[in-house]
Amino acid sequence: MKNKNKMRKPLRSLIAGISMAGTVLLSGVVQADGPATDTPLVKGQEYMVVANYPNQIHVLDLQTDKLLKSCKVPGAYGPGVLQVAPDKKTVYMLTNHYEDVYGINVDDCSISFHTTFSEKNIRTKSLFSMAVSRDGKELYVMHNPTQMNKDHYRVQDTYLAVYNTADGKGAKPVRTFPAPRQVTVMATGKDGSLYMAGADIYKMDVSTGKYDVALPSRNWKRPLYVQPDVLNAWPIQTPSNDFTILYTTARFQDEKQDLATADWIYGYLNVDLETGETETTDFGPITEIYFTGMRSPKDPNLVYGVLNRLAKYDVKQQKLIKAAALDHSYYCIAMNHDGSKVYLGGTFDDVAIYNADSLEKLGNIKLPGGDMAISTSQVFIR
Repeated sequence: MKNKNKMRKPLRSLIAGISMAGTVLLSGVVQADGPATDTPLVKGQEYMVVANYPNQIHVLDLQTDKLLKSCKVPGAYGPGVLQVAPDKKTVYMLTNHYEDVYGINVDDCSISFHTTFSEKNIRTKSLFSMAVSRDGKELYVMHNPTQMNKDHYRVQDTYLAVYNTADGKGAKPVRTFPAPRQVTVMATGKDGSLYMAGADIYKMDVSTGKYDVALPSRNWKRPLYVQPDVLNAWPIQTPSNDFTILYTTARFQDEKQDLATADWIYGYLNVDLETGETETTDFGPITEIYFTGMRSPKDPNLVYGVLNRLAKYDVKQQKLIKAAALDHSYYCIAMNHDGSKVYLGGTFDDVAIYNADSLEKLGNIKLPGGDMAISTSQVFIR
């Protein structure tokens, strides 16, 4: 009997714990895995936001390179694409299996905006294609709808949905426009234009829906060059205000187009979001694959790329300057505004920090929760 009583006490404690947990869940109180505070961000200070499982965003203080706060986001995770609003207070997150956008106030972790794309029997996804207008009043999201019938699916036309950010929770598109298929990442220019990267980079007037090709990619006409291969998955808001897409290609020696003697090249497609100027530039030989790349905000002749290594290139000389070994793969690159440090995110549950000049590792910021997967890393100054 004595042993039996000893068995009952842990069991009662376990049941009490489960009951308490259920009470917390039913009350709607759900806390992030990391520190959640109401401490507002400091004006003039530089920060970074990232997202990870189970479904939360983290604010990193780049003066101390430490985790400042964590904010819980409702619903399921994925893909974790982030865009920082011009007020530098609101961070928009594409999540819930590519079907919802939440606007989170990073000062107090409150939710100021929410929209869900799917309704009735129309399932709508947005891959990574979300952008905020320069005045912060509108949110642009590419919708890819599918009609979910009982015995078959029917793919619908792709369209751009425009939201008023002031509409808050339950927001619906205020206007929609037909849009090219296969658009994945987007960015807004100073003149209000929306740049959309798909088969080519398009430029859209968000008032009329009219668009044309700003920079050809799949359809470029470069003599002796083969059609480029690109990966558009991370809409990075850069300190230099560039919209940069990496490409790989081959350049033949002559009209014989012999691949055995061709040069295999890395390059970037770039839109200057301040001026609208575009360029297609080769920057080095292919030695490995990179998922994201960025021009240095202090020296545009330097390009950094990351996946299994962090690499730095001299654009004019088209050569690899230096590369650094990584503890594991990182998908998303970011840099601080003075160009002195490189931050690597994505894949696992840490942000790696490197000196931009020497590529010496400076440290890691460990994140509470699970991995970041394909989340976007964004750096901003309040």
